[in-house]
Amino acid sequence: MAYNRRGFDQQPPGRLTYTQTSGTPGMESMMDSEVVPSSLEEIAPILRVANEVEAANPRVAYLCRFYAFEKAHKLDPKSSGRGVRQFKTVLLQRLKREDQTTLAGRKKSDAREMQNFYQHYYRKYIQALLKADKADRTRFTKAYQTAEVLFDVLKAVNSTESVEMADEILEAHTKITEKTEMYVPYNILPLDPDSSTQAIMRYPEIQALVSALRNTRGLPWPKDYMKKVHDDILDWLQAIFGFQKDSVANQREHLILLLSNAYIRQFPNPEQHSKLDDRAVTEVMKKLFKNYKKWCKFLGRKSSLWLPKIQQDVQQRKLLYMGLYLLIWGEAANLRFMPECLCYIYHNMAFEVYGILAGSVTPDGKNMQPAYGGEKEAFLWKVVHPIYKTIAKEAEKSKGGRTKHSQWRNYDDLNEYFWSPDCFRLGWPMRVLDDTSFFCPSDDDKKSATSEKAAPGEKSATNNHPLGKINFVEIDSYWHIFRSFDRMWSFFILSLQAMIIIAWNGSGELSSIFDGVVFKKVLSIFITAAVLKLAQAVLDIALMWKARFSMPFHVKLRYLLKALSAAAWVVVLPITYSYSWNNPSGFEETIKNWFGNGPSSPSLFILAVVIYLSPNILSALLFLLPFIRRNLERSDYKIVKFIMWWSQLPLYVGRGMHEDPLSLIKYTMFWVLLIAAKLAFSYYLEIKPLVGPTKAIMELHVRRYEWHEFFPQANSNIGVVIALWSPIILVYFMDTQIWYAIFSTIFGGIYGAFRRLGEIRTLSMLRSRFPSLPGAFNDCLIPQEISESTKTGINATLTRRLNKEATNKEDTARFAQMWNKIITTFREEDLISNRERDLLLMPCWSDFDLNLIQWPPFLLASKLPIALDMAKDSKGKDRDRQRELQKRLNADIYMLCAVQECYASCKNIMNLLVLGESEKTVITEIFEKVDHHIKEGDLIRVLDMSALPSLTDHFIRLIELLKRNKASDKKKLVIELQNMLEVVKKDILNETDSSMLESSHSGSYGVHEAIAPQNKHYLFAELNFPVTVETEELAWKEKITRLHLLLTEKESAMDVPSNLEARRRLSFFANSLFMDMPVAPKVRNMISFSILTPYYIEDVLFSMDALEKPNEDGVSILFYLQKIYPDEWKNFRERVGLNNEEEMKGGSVWEEKLRHWASYRGQTLTKTVRGMMYYRQALELQAFLDIAKEDELMKGYKAADSNTEEYLRNERSLLAQCQAVADMKFTYVVSCQQYGIQKRSNDARAHDILKLMATYPSLRVAYIDEVEEPSYGRSEKVRDNVSYYSVLVKAVPKSADASDRDQNLDQVIYRIKLPGPALLGEGKPENQNHAIIFTRGEGLQTIDMNQDNYMEEAFKMRNLLQEFLVKHGVRTPTILGLREHIFTGSVSSLAWFMSNQETSFVTIGQRLLANPLKVRFHYGHPDVFERLFHLTRGGISKASKIVNLSEDIFAGFNSTLRGGNVTHHEYIQVGKGRDVGLNQISLFEAKIANGNGEQTMSRDIYRLGHRFDFFRMLSCYFTTVGFYFNTLLTVLIVYVFLYGRLYLVLSGLERVLSTNKAMMKNNPLQVALASQSFVQIGFLMALPMIMEIGLERGFRSAFTDFVLMQLQLASVFFTFSLGTKTHYYGRTLLRGGAQYRATGRGFVVFHAKFAENYRLYSRSHFVKGIELLILLVVYEIFGESYRSSLAYVVITVSMWFMVGTWLFAPFLFNPSGFEWQKIVDDWTDWKKWISNRGGIGVPAEKSWESWWEKDQEHLLSSGIRGTIMEILLAFRFFIYQFGLVYHLNITNSKSFLVYGISWLVIFAGLLVMKGVSYCKRSLSNDYQLAFRLIKGLVFVTFLSILIIIIAQPHMTVKDIIVCILALMPTGWGMLLIAQALKPFLRRSGFWSSVRTLAQYYEMIMGMILFTPVAFLAWFPFVSEFQTRMLFNQAFSRGLQIFRILGGGQKKDKDKSSRNN
Repeated sequence: MAYNRRGFDQQPPGRLTYTQTSGTPGMESMMDSEVVPSSLEEIAPILRVANEVEAANPRVAYLCRFYAFEKAHKLDPKSSGRGVRQFKTVLLQRLKREDQTTLAGRKKSDAREMQNFYQHYYRKYIQALLKADKADRTRFTKAYQTAEVLFDVLKAVNSTESVEMADEILEAHTKITEKTEMYVPYNILPLDPDSSTQAIMRYPEIQALVSALRNTRGLPWPKDYMKKVHDDILDWLQAIFGFQKDSVANQREHLILLLSNAYIRQFPNPEQHSKLDDRAVTEVMKKLFKNYKKWCKFLGRKSSLWLPKIQQDVQQRKLLYMGLYLLIWGEAANLRFMPECLCYIYHNMAFEVYGILAGSVTPDGKNMQPAYGGEKEAFLWKVVHPIYKTIAKEAEKSKGGRTKHSQWRNYDDLNEYFWSPDCFRLGWPMRVLDDTSFFCPSDDDKKSATSEKAAPGEKSATNNHPLGKINFVEIDSYWHIFRSFDRMWSFFILSLQAMIIIAWNGSGELSSIFDGVVFKKVLSIFITAAVLKLAQAVLDIALMWKARFSMPFHVKLRYLLKALSAAAWVVVLPITYSYSWNNPSGFEETIKNWFGNGPSSPSLFILAVVIYLSPNILSALLFLLPFIRRNLERSDYKIVKFIMWWSQLPLYVGRGMHEDPLSLIKYTMFWVLLIAAKLAFSYYLEIKPLVGPTKAIMELHVRRYEWHEFFPQANSNIGVVIALWSPIILVYFMDTQIWYAIFSTIFGGIYGAFRRLGEIRTLSMLRSRFPSLPGAFNDCLIPQEISESTKTGINATLTRRLNKEATNKEDTARFAQMWNKIITTFREEDLISNRERDLLLMPCWSDFDLNLIQWPPFLLASKLPIALDMAKDSKGKDRDRQRELQKRLNADIYMLCAVQECYASCKNIMNLLVLGESEKTVITEIFEKVDHHIKEGDLIRVLDMSALPSLTDHFIRLIELLKRNKASDKKKLVIELQNMLEVVKKDILNETDSSMLESSHSGSYGVHEAIAPQNKHYLFAELNFPVTVETEELAWKEKITRLHLLLTEKESAMDVPSNLEARRRLSFFANSLFMDMPVAPKVRNMISFSILTPYYIEDVLFSMDALEKPNEDGVSILFYLQKIYPDEWKNFRERVGLNNEEEMKGGSVWEEKLRHWASYRGQTLTKTVRGMMYYRQALELQAFLDIAKEDELMKGYKAADSNTEEYLRNERSLLAQCQAVADMKFTYVVSCQQYGIQKRSNDARAHDILKLMATYPSLRVAYIDEVEEPSYGRSEKVRDNVSYYSVLVKAVPKSADASDRDQNLDQVIYRIKLPGPALLGEGKPENQNHAIIFTRGEGLQTIDMNQDNYMEEAFKMRNLLQEFLVKHGVRTPTILGLREHIFTGSVSSLAWFMSNQETSFVTIGQRLLANPLKVRFHYGHPDVFERLFHLTRGGISKASKIVNLSEDIFAGFNSTLRGGNVTHHEYIQVGKGRDVGLNQISLFEAKIANGNGEQTMSRDIYRLGHRFDFFRMLSCYFTTVGFYFNTLLTVLIVYVFLYGRLYLVLSGLERVLSTNKAMMKNNPLQVALASQSFVQIGFLMALPMIMEIGLERGFRSAFTDFVLMQLQLASVFFTFSLGTKTHYYGRTLLRGGAQYRATGRGFVVFHAKFAENYRLYSRSHFVKGIELLILLVVYEIFGESYRSSLAYVVITVSMWFMVGTWLFAPFLFNPSGFEWQKIVDDWTDWKKWISNRGGIGVPAEKSWESWWEKDQEHLLSSGIRGTIMEILLAFRFFIYQFGLVYHLNITNSKSFLVYGISWLVIFAGLLVMKGVSYCKRSLSNDYQLAFRLIKGLVFVTFLSILIIIIAQPHMTVKDIIVCILALMPTGWGMLLIAQALKPFLRRSGFWSSVRTLAQYYEMIMGMILFTPVAFLAWFPFVSEFQTRMLFNQAFSRGLQIFRILGGGQKKDKDKSSRNN
C-alpha cells in the first residue's frame, strides 16, 4: 500500500495523480458510504466503518477512508466507470482536509493508533457481547463485520510503516474471521450454530428441518470440495451444479419455512418432535411437483422423481428433489415466466441427481457427472443464460412493443415450445446451434445466420424455416372477437335469423313457428350455421397462417379438415334443404335447378341436420355430465386424445375446466333467464314492429333522387332497408350487455343480502348490536381448542360448568385486547380524538371483581347522569316515578350496566382504599344494606335518592384526587370520604343517631373533632393513599379514569366516532363478524403468507417542499389536505401537542410527523407499508392471545409489549415468542426496482425507503442492482461489463458509536446474479418476478403502491387463508379475491364518480363473477395467490411486452386455464386509491382499454372462449373484452344511424318516405336508440352502483347519491369516459399502438392548460365530436321526417349530448376552467405551441409539429392491412361532398360532372395554399413586400369570386355553410389518407404540404373549441358554478373550495404583509 504516515504533507505517489482533477463542488454532499459508484461497491463497507467510528476516533476514520481510496484506485485505476472520477476527486479533497485536522489530534503513530483502536473495539463490542446475558445476533454480525474491516485497514497501515502485527491481534482476528463467515446476514432464520437459542430457532419443527437437511449421508461430494461440519444437501447441490451461494442460502431458508409450516399444520400441538415427519414433506412435494408430473404425463415421459427402495433414504431424496427445483427456480430469472421450460431443465437435472446417487456410469465407463459442472455460477451461465439470450433477442425485436406481435416470440411462445416432445431435441447438454432447436434464429436473424458457419456436424440454419409462433399468433384484428367467441355469435345470429323469419311470415306471433311453412323456413338457420362454421374455419387458417412452418402436422391437418368439413356442409345442407320443398321459390328453386328437379324429400334434410348436429348433441350431453367431460379432457390416453382431437386441440392448458353440477345449474339458470328476457325484448320491441315498415318501404318505388344516383333502378330500396335495420341489428348484438347489467344487479344484490352485507351500517345499528359483538368476535377470530371439542361425557360437562366463569373472563379479555388495538390504531391514524379514544376503549386490565361486562364508555356515556336525575326525582312514595325508572333501566341495557358498574367500582375502590377496621365495618354495613334493598327491589322506595347528586359530586372529587394520587392530597381525600359518609348516613339512609360510628371507635367525639387533621384518631385516618396496588399500576389508573369518565360525561356519545371513515370501518368490521367465514386457527397453525409490493419511482414520503409549494392559485398540498380532512388535522395537532402549523416547522421531529400525516392521506409507499405492517402487529397480538396464560392474559399484551428489558434478556419471553411466530408466518417484501440507483444518486426516495426499513425491522426491500465491472482488452480499451443482481436488504441497527445517531444503514442479505437486464417485458411484472424469490409462505398477497390496509381487517387474515383448505366447487381456491374500499372518493366529484364505479365493480361485480358465474379472474390487487401453485406455473402475472399490458388479469386467465379456482370473499377489505382528475382518469381508462384490446387478441381469451362451456363462455365474454366491444358498438350505433340518415337525407329518399306513416312513427328505432342512450350516459354503471350502495348504506342513501351525481354531471363524465374506452380499444384492435400510460397519483388541484387538453383528447374525442356535430347539423338542415315531431328530439338528444360532452367535458371538469385570466394564459400558450416548429429533441409538449409526428407513429407499424383499413375508413368523409354539392342553389343538374367540378375547386384551393406556402419560404425573408402583395392578391381574388358567385347564380348564406360542410370533411379525409401513405409522400416531397394543411385544420378545431369556453369565461357565475360542481362532495365534508382557490393566495399575502 502506497501510504505515507504523514498523510498528505507530501504529494501522493504518481500512480494516484491521475485522479487529481478538478472536482465538482456539489459532489461534496454526496460523500457518503451509500453514494458509491457501482464499480467501486467493494469500498462501501469501509466507508460505512469510517462513518461509524468517526465520533470515537477521527484519525481512524481518516485512515479507513484513505484505505478505501487506495482500494478504489486499484479497482478502477483509469477512472473509467460511471461517476468514478468525480467520486475519487471528492474523496481525495476530503482526505486532504481531514489529514491536517486529524493529524493534530493524533497522539501516536498511525499504526499504534490503529492497533489501539482495534483492541479497544474488540474489547468493547465483541468481548462485551460475548459476556452479555443475551447475545444479540444482529449486533454480533455488525460488530464482526466492522472488526474485519478495521483489521484490513490496520494491516495496510502496518505494512506501510513496517510494523509487525501483535500476536494478540492476529489471534483475535482468526476468531473474528471464523465468526464473520458464520454470522452472515440473515433474513428470518439465523442458521448458524450460535443462534440456536434464538426464539424462532427453538421451534422443534425448524430444528427437525435443519437436522433433516443436514443429513448428507451417502451423498458423493466432489473431490476438490472442502466439506464443512454443517453443510447440508443444498450445499451438495451447489457443489454439483454450480448454484450461487446466496441463492442457496435464500432457498435453504425458503425450504425450511415452507416445510416447517406444513409440519406444524400436520401436528398442531406444539410437542417436541425431534424428527421430521414424512407426511409434511409429501404434502409440500405434491404441490411443488404437481405441474411437473402433469407435464411429464402430457409428453409421455416418465418423471425423474425416482425414490430409493431403502426407506430411510426416501426423505433425503425428497428433500433433494425439492431443493433442486427451488434452486433452479430461484436462479431462473426471466425463465420463471416459462414454467414448462423450468420443467424441462428440472427433468434433466433431477435425472442427473438420480444417476449420481444410483452410481450410474456413462457409455465410456466413467461415473455419471452433471452435464454442466459445479464451477462457480455454472448453472447461471451454462443453463439459464443461453435461454435468456433467446428471450432477450426476441424482446429486442419487439422494439419496445412497436413491432407487430406476429413478428417476434413472446414469453408464451417460447414456453409453449416445451409443450411438445420436440423440446427434447434440445438434448442435455443443450445444443445451442442446432437449427431445429429452440434457439433457432427467427425472421430478422435468418439473414445474418447465412453468413456464419454452422458448427461441425450441424446443418445450416438457413435450410429450414425459423422456429416462431406455434400455437397462436397475435394479430391486430377485430376478427378475434368472432374467432374467440364463435359459439356466442353463431347463437345470436341464428336467433336473429329465426326471429326475423317468424316476424316476416304469417301472423308474426311466436306460435306461428308451429306452422309447417314457417317452421321449414326457420330450419334454414342450419345453413347459416354451416356458413358461420366455414367462416370460423377460414378465419382460423388466416389468423394462424404465419405459424404454418412451425405448426405441428396434426394441427395443420385439423385446421384443413375443419375447413373442408365446413365447406362440405355448406354445400350439402342447402341442397338437401332445397329438396325439402314441394314448390320452392327463390334461393331454393335456384339450388334445385342446379342439381335437378327431383322429388322433394324433407327427411333427407332432417337426416343431414341430425348428422350435422351430432357433435353438438354429444357436447350437450357432456355438458350435463361435467365430471365425465372433465376426465376426458384431462386424460392422456392416446385413444381419448384422438377422440377429443376434433373438438379441441390437445393443448397442455385448458383441460378439464368444467365445474361441479351445482355451480353449473346456477350459472346456467342465470343465463337462460337473461337470454329469454333479451330475446323477448328484441323480438317484441325491435324486430317485429320493424317488419311492417320494411315491407312498405320495399314496395315503394322511388323515381326522383336529389343527387347523382348510381343505381336508380335498384329494387326494394335496399339502401333504405340497410339504413333502417343497421342500428337495430347493432343494438340487438349490444343490448345483452344491458341485460347483463340488470340481471347482475338483481342477482348480486340477492347474493349480497344472503351474505348479510349491510346489516350493520350506522352507528345506531352498531350500538344496538354491540352486546353480541364479543360472542361473534370469539366465534370468528378466537381459535377453538381442539381438546375442548373432543371431550365428551359427564366429566367434560362438569368441567365446562366449573370453568364457565373463567372462560368468559378469558374471552372478554381477548375481545378487549383486540378491540383496544383497533381503537388505538384509529387514534394513531388521527381518525379520532383523545376524548373519543377514551370513550371507545374497553378496560385493558380487566377487573373481574366487578363480575360484570365493562362496555366501552361511548355506549355508557351520559347514562349515569340521566339515571341520577331520574332517581333524585323519584320520591319514596312516587310509584309512577319508580316504575318509570325501573322500566328505563330494564329497556336500556347500557344504562343498567353503567349504574351497576359505577356501584361495583365504588365498592371496589372503598374496599381497596380504606384500611381502618372500624371504617371498613361501617362501609361494609352500608353496602350490605344497599345490596339487601337491591335484592328486595325496594331500593328507591326505602332510600332517599334526592341526595344522590350531592353524593356524586363528592365521589367525583374523590376520584379526581385518586387520579392525581399525590400524598399531599390525603387531607382532602379524608374530608371527601367523611362528607360522603355523612351524606349517605344522614341524607340517604336517614339515620340521625351516630351509634354506628360510636361503636366503631369505642368513644364519642364531635364532628369537628372527627374531621380535625391534627387528631390522629380521626375517621379514615388509615388509608391506602397514595394508592399502591400489588398488581399493575396502569390497571388502577385505567379503572379510575374510566369511572371518572362515566360520572362526568354528560353529553351523549351517539356521534362517537364523528369521523366518517372511522364509522365506516367500525361498522364494516362489526358487520363482517356476523358473515360466514372459516374459523380462525391459532397463529402457530395458520397458513403462512407473504406480501409483495412493486415500486418504481412514485412518492415514498411527501417532502416539506412538495407539501408547502403552492400551485398557480397559491394552494399547497398541505393546505388542501387540511381543508379536506379538517377533523383529522385537528386530531393530529392534538396528538403531537402543537396548536398550529408554524410550530411544527421548528424542528425536524415535528416536520417528520407532519410529512407522515400528509403522506398517509396520499397514495404513497409509506401509507401502503404502514397498512401492510398491520398484519404483523395483528399476528403478534393474536399469537399473544393464543399462548398467554390466564394471568398474562389478564395483564394484557400492552404489558408484555412494554416489558422490553425482559425481551432483551430472554429469548423465551412472551414477546420474543410472539415475534418469532409472526416471523414464521408473515413476510413483507417491497420490490423497489430503482433503489440501488436512487441510493447511489443520493435520491431522497432512497433515504425515505431506508427510514421505512428502520421503522419496520421486518420489512424487506428487493431491488435490481446494476454494477459496472470494467475490464481491459488487449488494446487497453475499457469495456464496461454491467452485471445485474437481485438484491434483498434490511435495515441495520444503529451503532452506539455512530457519528450520526439518526443515520440508518441497510444490510445486504442476499445478492443473486442475473443473466442480464431483468426488464425484458412489461416493467411491473418483471419487477415482481425478480423479487418473488425472496417471498415466503404458502400464500402471496399482491399489493400495489396505491393501497392501504386496516388493523381491524388484519385480524381476519387467518380466516381468509383458511379458504385455501376449503373446496369451492370441485377445486380448492388458487386465488382468493378480496373486496376493496376506494379511499379517494372525497377529493372531488370526479373522484367520487370513480370511487362509486370502482366500488360497485370490486363488490357486487366480482361477487357475481365468483359465484354463480365462476369467471372471476385476477383484476389487480389485493388478491391472495396460492403461492406454490403459481410459482410452478409461471408466477403471479405475465410480462410479454404490450401483449400483457394488463398483466394482472392474465394471472387469473393463466390460473383458470391451468386448473385453478378464483373465489371472492367480502368479509375482509383493504383500501385502494384511484385517480382523481379527469386527465388522470382518462389516462387510466386508456391504459385499461388498450389492455382489453390486447386481451382480445390474446391466446388466453381465445382458449377460455373455446374451453369454457357455452354459458360460462358468455360470462367470460360479457365481463371481460365483451364489455369494451359493446361500448364500442354503442358509439358505432350513433355513427351508423347518422350516416344512414345522411344517406337518406342527401339522396332525397327521406323526403319521399316521409309520407309513410310507419316511417313517421318508427318505434323500434326509438327503442334501439334509447338502449344506446342507456349505455352512453352511464346507467349501465349506475345500476350495480345503486344496488350496492343501497345494500350497504340503505336505498335512501343510494337514491340521494344518484341524484347528487346527476346534479354534478355524472352523465357527462360517463359519456366522456365512453369515448375514451371506444377510441383506445378500437385503435388497438385496428392498428395496435397500445402502450403503458403512467397516470400519476397526486392530488389534482391544478389547472390543465388548453394545449395539454388538446393533445390528450384531440384524436379520441374532439375529432369524433366535430364529425358527429357535422352529421347532426347536416341532418338538421336537410332532414324532413322528424321535423315537427317529438321523436326527433327523443332520438337525437342523446347524440347532441354526446357531441357536447366530447367537445367540452375536459374544460368543464378542469379546475378554474372558466376563469378569465386562465383563459388568456391558455390562449397565449396555445398559440405558442401550435406555431412552434418541431424537430429532433423538441418534445411534443413544446411543439405541435413534434406532437403531430408522434401521434402518427403507430401507423408506421400497422402494416399493409392497417394502411388499407385507414384509407377505407377515411373514404367516409367524401360522402359529405358528394351529397351536399347537389343541394346548392347554384347546382340544378344531378350530373356526375358537378361532383367532378367540386374536386377542381378543392385542387385549386390546395394549389393556392401550396403556392402561398412556397412564397412564404422563398420570399418572406428577402422580398417581404412582394410576399405581402401576393397574399393580398390572393385574398382579393377569393373575395371577388365569392361576390360574383353570390351575385350571379344567387348563392345564399346557406350555400356557403353547405360548401364548408361539404369541403372541410373532404380535406380531413385527404389528410387521413396522406398520413396512412406517409412513407410514399415523404419520398415524393409532398409531406410538408400535408403538414401545413394539417396545421390549418388543427387551428380551426382549436378555435371551435376555444371560442365557447372563452365566451362563458366572461361570466363570473360560470366559474363559481363549475367550482361547486367539481368539489361538491368535498363541501359536504367541510371543504370550502373557494377558500382553497382564493384563500391560499390571501394567506400568502397576509404572511407577506406581516413580514413587511
